[in-house]
Order: sequence, then structure tokens, then C-alpha cells
Amino acid sequence: QVQLVESGGGLAQAGDSLRLSCAASGLTFSSYAMGWFRQAPGKEREFVAAISRGGIRTNYADSVKGRFTISRDNAKNTADLQMNSLKPEDTAVYYCAAGMSLVGLAVLRTPREYDYWGQGTQVTVSS
Repeated sequence: QVQLVESGGGLAQAGDSLRLSCAASGLTFSSYAMGWFRQAPGKEREFVAAISRGGIRTNYADSVKGRFTISRDNAKNTADLQMNSLKPEDTAVYYCAAGMSLVGLAVLRTPREYDYWGQGTQVTVSS
């Protein structure tokens, strides 16, 4: 049974930093590209960041580029999202996702490319 469990969300003020972590189990972690998405109330789920299965390639939404950093540790089966210079518009539920990747350097940007999802963690940024 595959499980993705996010942690690290919470309340922050504008300009603060938070680090989200996603712990994966029940899958061969190094075979999966990982991604982070977010969904604000009344909005569609949107792409935030992605990392290839080996961690060599990353990709970011323009809205977070330069502020967020995605990383992974294949030995620990974890994928993290370091969020710096947080803004109120970053407020959302953040989801990690795993997508089987046959191409080692592939980064996946759309939800339909992902096979498994976590339950989400709330991030709230006040001004």
C-alpha cells in the first residue's frame, strides 16, 4: 500500500520560511518523479515544483521560482519543499505526489501524470 504523508505546514507571516516534507512508503521511491502542488479555496490545484527521480532536474512554477526549493533523499524516501519569503498568496493546502518515471530526467508538471497523492498539509501565510 502506497502512502505519501506530508508534514511541516502551519501558520507563517509574510517573509517567513517553512519546510514541507513528504515521507513515502510502499513504493520504489527512486523510480518515481516527485512533485508538489497546492490548492487554495475556490481554485484549481496548481503545480508548484517537481524533481526528477534521481534529483538531478527540478522545475518550478513561475510564482515560486527563486523562493521555493524542492529536494529529495532517495535513501530516506523523502521529498522536501523549502519555502522562503512566503507571501499571503502562498496560502493553500499543499500536496506531494509521486509519478512513475521511465525517463530518468523527467519532471512532471501536470496532476494527471502522477499516480499517488498525499492527504495535504495546510499552509497559511498572513500579511
